[in-house]
Amino acid sequence: MLNLRSLLVLLSCLALYPSTALAETGPINLTASPIGIIALGLFFLAYLLVMAEEKIQLRKSKPVLIAAGVIWAMIGWRYMEAGLAVESESAFRHTLLEFSELMLFLLVAMTYINALEERRLFDGLRAWLIRSGFSYRTLFWISGILAFGISSFANNMTTAMLMCAVVMKVAEGDKRFINLSCVNIVVASNAGGAFIPFGDITTLMVWQAGIITFNEFFTLFIPAVVNFLLPAVIMSFFVEKRSPSGHSEAVELKRGALRIMCLFLLTIATAVAFHSYFGLPPVLGMMTGLGYLQFFGFFLRKTLPGSLARKKAMAERAGDIERIRSLGQVVPFDVFSRVARAEWDTLLFFYGVVVCVGGLGFIGYLELLSTALYTNWDPTSANVVLGLMSAVVDNIPVMFAVLTMNPEMSHGHWLLITLTAGVGGSLLSIGSAAGVALMGQARGNYTFVGHLKWAPVILLGYAASVMCHLWLNAELFTIFGRP
Repeated sequence: MLNLRSLLVLLSCLALYPSTALAETGPINLTASPIGIIALGLFFLAYLLVMAEEKIQLRKSKPVLIAAGVIWAMIGWRYMEAGLAVESESAFRHTLLEFSELMLFLLVAMTYINALEERRLFDGLRAWLIRSGFSYRTLFWISGILAFGISSFANNMTTAMLMCAVVMKVAEGDKRFINLSCVNIVVASNAGGAFIPFGDITTLMVWQAGIITFNEFFTLFIPAVVNFLLPAVIMSFFVEKRSPSGHSEAVELKRGALRIMCLFLLTIATAVAFHSYFGLPPVLGMMTGLGYLQFFGFFLRKTLPGSLARKKAMAERAGDIERIRSLGQVVPFDVFSRVARAEWDTLLFFYGVVVCVGGLGFIGYLELLSTALYTNWDPTSANVVLGLMSAVVDNIPVMFAVLTMNPEMSHGHWLLITLTAGVGGSLLSIGSAAGVALMGQARGNYTFVGHLKWAPVILLGYAASVMCHLWLNAELFTIFGRP
C-alpha cells in the first residue's frame, strides 16, 4: 500500500515540517552534529521499512515508533548535557498534546463508524441501492453523491469502500464502469470532507488549532461541490446507457442502528458546543459522546433478553425456522469491541510520523525551508502548490507543517490550504487514503493507470474549486489573525 507515496511523505516532512515554537528560540542547533545526522538517517530507514510493509509483512507503525523514541532520546541526552532538559521536555509535550487531541477525536469517530457498521446500517444502504435496479449512469451519480455526503461525517476511506462495494456488486465484471465509478467515488469522498471539520483529518487539525471557526468551514461547501461536480459531469458522458443485471439482497438492521446514528450526530453537536460556547477543545465533547454510546450499549445489553423473547415468539407463530436459528446467534452489543476495531496501526503510525518529524524540527533542520515557503512565495501560490503536492504526499504532514509554521495568512488563505490539501489528493489514486484503499478492494478493476487517465479532468475541477473560493469568499482574504 505504501511505496512511492511513503517516500514522498518522508521528503515532504523534511521539506515542509517546521520546528516547533520552542525550536525557533532553542539555543542548540544540531543540524550539523552527529545527533542530527543520525536522527535523519533513522527516520529515512524507518520509512524504507514502511515502504516495504507488504513484502516483509512488518506493520508500518513499528519502525516509526522506534525511530521516534530514539530520536527524542538523543535530543534529550544532548539537552541534558547542556542543562536545558526543560526545553526538550516542553517541546515533546507540545507535540504529544497536539497528537493526543487528534487521536482521541478520531478514536471516538472510528468507534461510532464501527458501531454503525456492526449494526449493519451501511449494509442496509448497500442493499437498498442494489435492489433498486438503477441504470449505470444513475448508479454513477448516486454513488458519487452519497460518497460526497457520507464523507462529511465519516472518514473518506470508509465512505469510499462502502460505495465501491455497491458498485462492484451491481456491475460485477464490468471493469470499465467500476474503474470510472471508483475515480468518481474517490473525488467525491475527498471533496465531501473538505467543507466540515469532521470530514477529514486536515480540516479537524485546522479547527482544533482555533484558526478557523466551525461556521467558516461551510464557506467551502460550494467550492467542494464544484470540485466534485465538474469532473463527474464530464465523466458521466462516458458511462454507457444500460442497466446491470438484477440483484437482490435482504438486510435487516440490528437493534439500535438508527439510534446510534442519532447519538453520533448528538456527539458532533456536543463537540461543536464545547468548542464554540465553552471555549474548550472539541475532543472533550467527542469523549463525552463516547459516554453516550457506552450508556446506550448498556441499555441494549440489559434489554436484549426481552427483545429476543418477543422476536422469537413472533418467529415461532410464523413458523420461521431460519429466523429462530438466527436469533439464537445474536450476541450483546459491546462498545469496547468497537473501540478495539479502530485502525490502531494507522493511529500509531500517525503518532510515529508526527513525533519523528517534531524531533527533526526541534533539531533545526527545517527552519530555513519552512520560513522560505511563505516568504519567497505569496500565500495563494504556496497553498495551491501544496495542494497539488498532496496528490503524491500525504496531506497530514503537509497540513501539520503549515499549522506549525503558523504563517501570517488571512482566513481566506487558511481556508484555501484546507481546501487544496483536502482535494488535491484526488489527482492520483495514491494521493489519498480513499484511493489507496480502493486499489486494494477493487484490485484489477481500479488501477493507478485507470485513475491517471482522468487526472486532467480532476485537475480542471481542482482549479475551478480554487477559483470559486477566491471569488466567492474574497472578503475573507482581508481578515487576519485568529478569531
